[in-house]
Amino acid sequence: MVDSAAHNKHHISHAHAEAAHAHVHSEESLRSITNRLARIEGHVRGIKTMVQESRPCPDILVQLAAVRGAVDRVARMILDEHLSECIARAAEAGNIEAEIAELRTALDRFLT
Repeated sequence: MVDSAAHNKHHISHAHAEAAHAHVHSEESLRSITNRLARIEGHVRGIKTMVQESRPCPDILVQLAAVRGAVDRVARMILDEHLSECIARAAEAGNIEAEIAELRTALDRFLT
């Protein structure tokens, strides 16, 4: 049986962590990330066209590898910014443990 007080405490701290984590990023950073994602989106559409045109599989695989690399670079940008901005803000606010737990969960999903 779940201890409802413990469950509520976890839920409240999790909700507080989400509410306290403001994603405030520079316009330059947002523009850079969204521009890269738009290029990736266009690249994926190009790959879809290659498949529809029955282009050679090795050519398609090379393009998929390029997209995977581009997605990884965007993920790295987001992670770098998260570490330098969000984690730093959480440390200043005294919410570092919750922020690190949230990051671990996200990384577990990203890396599997």
